[in-house]
Amino acid sequence: MRYTTFGRTGQNVSALGFGAMNLPNVPFEQARDALNYALDHGITYIDTAATYRNSEEIIGESIGKRRNEFFLATKTRQRSYEESKEEIERSLKRLKTDYVDLLQIHYVNTAEEYEAAMAGSYRAAVEAQKAGKVRFIGISGHRPELLAEWISSGQFDQVLFHLSLVQPFALKDLIPAANRLNMAKTAMKPLSGGFVQPVEKALRYTYSQDVHTMISGMTSVDEVKQNIAALEREVEDREREELEQLAADLSVHHCRRCNYCSCPIGVRIPDTMIASVVQQKYGLLPKGQAFFEKDREKILSCADYEPCKETPLCEQHCPYHLPMQRTVQETAAFLSGHSYSN
Repeated sequence: MRYTTFGRTGQNVSALGFGAMNLPNVPFEQARDALNYALDHGITYIDTAATYRNSEEIIGESIGKRRNEFFLATKTRQRSYEESKEEIERSLKRLKTDYVDLLQIHYVNTAEEYEAAMAGSYRAAVEAQKAGKVRFIGISGHRPELLAEWISSGQFDQVLFHLSLVQPFALKDLIPAANRLNMAKTAMKPLSGGFVQPVEKALRYTYSQDVHTMISGMTSVDEVKQNIAALEREVEDREREELEQLAADLSVHHCRRCNYCSCPIGVRIPDTMIASVVQQKYGLLPKGQAFFEKDREKILSCADYEPCKETPLCEQHCPYHLPMQRTVQETAAFLSGHSYSN
């Protein structure tokens, strides 16, 4: 296992972090075994959030007694001071700890959310930090260019962002901005939420980039073993070039998953756009296949929705002006086995 100094925090963390968002989906015993196996085999970064159902409680029950063996990160998505303060206290109780190493102001994607967070949740985080309940403060979001702007104030110790074969966009603005400030850098969703394969290539791509740790969602001992095994070797120059080219090929959708868009018939546009290229090139992991099976009829009905015939409603809200309707309809054609024509 590779270990790195976590930016200006000065803490050493494992390059592979344990993402605990999906632990509530499996039996407690399975989650407990996975967490303990991870600690036993060198993973020292554990990531959760107050909004991940009972994930914090699972961590507290499973490894609370091993608290001195890992760096613990959680998040608040509240915006007001009072609600954030209450959520921080609740997280500490659930995690069975007196402090968290990192509290992240979570899922900040618009200027309005940022202003509200700085006036409310950030103030609560600083107060908790002064009381010894929080060691470091971070921010997370899905808009890398906005995160690059927001961290420039120097008020955050860490930043959490997407970085994967299908979403390499943080490389342009965000990572260089964090480097200038010696900030801790955490990459999330190397498999894009369980959609992307080949798994080993996806993990090794994120591992090869200029980040301190990457969070991979794991729910079993076997998944922990698979993740650790994928990162046993360092990435050499030739492989790095191949992975960079693969990322260029798989990210042509240009979707950041900022979720500004919405579909009147319920198509999950970011998932459709991001998964579409991988689906056609490699096929998808079971979670991705299940997504398309569940949403198949909605995707197929996109072309027939009359209010979007002339001006797609979804595209009016996209800050990147992406051709969402075309991508969805190309995906529909792929699902039905026909060529797309416009």
